[in-house]
Amino acid sequence: MTTEPAPGGDPRTGVDLTALGRVVARQRAELDRLRDLVSTSAVVERAKGAVMATTGCTPDAAHEELVQRAKAGNRTLLEECWLTLGALVDVAEPAPAVTRAEAGPGAPVPAPLETPPGTDAVAEVLGRIGRDLVQVGTPQELAGSLLEHLGPQSGADAVMLYRRLPVGGLELIGHAGLDATLAAQWHHVPPLGEVAAIEALTAGEPCWLEDTGADHGQHVLIGDRPEQWLSRAWLPVTAGGRANVVLGVLRRHGGPFTPRERELLRAVARLSAGRLRAFDASPERPAGDVAHAVQGVFDALPGAAVLLTPLRSAAGEVEDYRIDAATADAVDVFGRTGRDMVGRYILESYPSVAGEPLWQGYLDTLITGAPFESEPFAYQDEVAGVPVTATYTVRAARLSEGLLVTWLRQDPVERQEQRLADVQRLGNLGWASWNLLTQEIAWSRETYRVLGRSRARGPVRLEEMADLAQPEDAGALSRALAGLVRHARPFDVPFRIRTPRGVRHLRMVAEAVTEPDGTPAEVHGFVQDLTAQRSAELALVESERAMLLQRGVLQAEQALAAQLQHALLPLPSKPRHLAGLRVEVAYLPAQSGIHVGGDWFSAIQLADDAALFVVGDVAGHGLEAVATMAQLRFTAKGMASTGSSLTGALARLNQLLLQSRDGQITATMVLARYDPVARVLAWAQAGHPPPLLVRDGEPRYLDRPVGMLLGASAAPQYEPAELVLRPGDRLLLYTDGLMERRGEGLDAGLARLAEAVRPVGGAHASLADLLAAMVGDERRDDVCVLDIRMTV
Repeated sequence: MTTEPAPGGDPRTGVDLTALGRVVARQRAELDRLRDLVSTSAVVERAKGAVMATTGCTPDAAHEELVQRAKAGNRTLLEECWLTLGALVDVAEPAPAVTRAEAGPGAPVPAPLETPPGTDAVAEVLGRIGRDLVQVGTPQELAGSLLEHLGPQSGADAVMLYRRLPVGGLELIGHAGLDATLAAQWHHVPPLGEVAAIEALTAGEPCWLEDTGADHGQHVLIGDRPEQWLSRAWLPVTAGGRANVVLGVLRRHGGPFTPRERELLRAVARLSAGRLRAFDASPERPAGDVAHAVQGVFDALPGAAVLLTPLRSAAGEVEDYRIDAATADAVDVFGRTGRDMVGRYILESYPSVAGEPLWQGYLDTLITGAPFESEPFAYQDEVAGVPVTATYTVRAARLSEGLLVTWLRQDPVERQEQRLADVQRLGNLGWASWNLLTQEIAWSRETYRVLGRSRARGPVRLEEMADLAQPEDAGALSRALAGLVRHARPFDVPFRIRTPRGVRHLRMVAEAVTEPDGTPAEVHGFVQDLTAQRSAELALVESERAMLLQRGVLQAEQALAAQLQHALLPLPSKPRHLAGLRVEVAYLPAQSGIHVGGDWFSAIQLADDAALFVVGDVAGHGLEAVATMAQLRFTAKGMASTGSSLTGALARLNQLLLQSRDGQITATMVLARYDPVARVLAWAQAGHPPPLLVRDGEPRYLDRPVGMLLGASAAPQYEPAELVLRPGDRLLLYTDGLMERRGEGLDAGLARLAEAVRPVGGAHASLADLLAAMVGDERRDDVCVLDIRMTV
């Protein structure tokens, strides 16, 4: 033995460093090999997913297809996988980033693609989509699967699949993210111009709608709600060199699609083409047009329903049923959905229904045609040794020679979740929870909508909630959050946020779940959108403010108009005697509303001992009506006092009204002059109710001479008329407020006035009694009356 260390060893430790270096080198080489293997496996799995989606084959068949392609092209399997993935990515766009180690020796390495934080490379996303598309069995399921992937990757909020109809137009074959009503309204799109989806099919190129204002003016927007879908894309799904299906991606947020999003959507459209071809080729439809027609209807219907065709023995007895059509939402106890159920047999798939009331109910419906509806029952079966139990209510109705069966699964958890979702939607609120220990955050779908936040961006940490509020509201919310986190104080705080739809008024309510020592451990709460309620409250306050202001203005106007009216139109306290006639005047203002009208009268003695009588009514109320009344009243008195004829005075008053009021106000008038020597009353009128004469106890209305109301025409005609008064005659000049009554016509009012003025027992009723009989409790207009009596 020797005490000297081995060559290459450490003299202090005696360890062979050379041997240790070889071990480390071997481990590094093995680690590099494993990394290359993992990278290679990831690329192969992505390519398999793409092949499975485009051809509808199984995973093993997809792998064999890739191997055969590699042999035929004298390429390695890895090279063939990258070529397969590259065919899905638009050559005009950058390809997904890949390292030389992933590509392998001699393999083409695509140019790197810049991927935004939080998103995956396009090829990786396509691989996941491709693997999932193999599991879908209908265009409706295809739309749902696409939305599930495109939501976080491109901000998609809804997906639509349209098929071109032979006669033109489009038919909706699948959708996700739309409510049933909107989908039903746009199930068929007529062959109109300027429909972006049709333009994309015709041109064979995607149509990107990224400016809502411009797009709404240039295109017919499917969905008809531009304020909801702020950006859209329509991509033709090309199969065999021709595009008969178009894929629509609708987003609630505006702005352009990024180059990566455009690349991803183009590749997804190509993936969808392969799956749609599989739908057309793979299902083996049963014979008969009924099942084919029913399946077409089922593809557009929500809910769970199947078409059962009875399978009969030689003796005609029903031995089993075959599922020949199924809706996309149909799910059985084993989790099979939609068209995966088509072609299966009832007793083969669900043997425990034999001999049960459900089976007998089916038979009774086939025989009698009466619909069958079961009581809730529990179905029990076993899948791979695991018990499966579900409670159902089933309804069956006969359709041709088969049965149309619908059912409702009585799942308490699902019902509770659906009710919770309905409550949030109807209440315009969403729940949220924050775990202060694990930092886990959970938001409901409605919370994102209320806060105007894309689900792709994820939830917000509790301490960052105040950052969403408007600056003037952030302080109060921040203090409430601090009190909750530090001292477990619950809060209910209103605040405002700004979203693409404008400022929203929200409310946040939260409380803490505490540890035994009182330390907050978790926060539960909800946010509610109160914008509609707040807008209504603000509108109500503004309306009340405006109403009070308007009422004050009107009351001030009424007071001023009333003062002017009393100053301009003084009422005599007792009857007057003019030119041998007894004249009594009555004026009653309107009781309804706060306006002052434009009714007026004049009864004056002229210089030649004649008497002038005028009754007029200006249309409208308020200061303008009072001012017009004063102008007409004094002008008429002046012209009559200077010897103008009655018709000439009316013509000049008409011209005065047209010039001074721009033709915006009209008025009616009766103008009369009484000559006491000849006992003749000369009169003319302008659109006014006729005077009422009571002679020998009989009332009659005077025939009105020609005369149009003042202010209605630039060239009216006015004609005079005369009446010889006799002793005992009574003549009433009045405005229309005297006989107006709610719900009564003009003729009925005139007849009622004539009956009220008729003498009783040979004595004329007083003017006060006449007014009491004619005017009701509510006067909607002013009442003005001149009661003229000849006593000599």
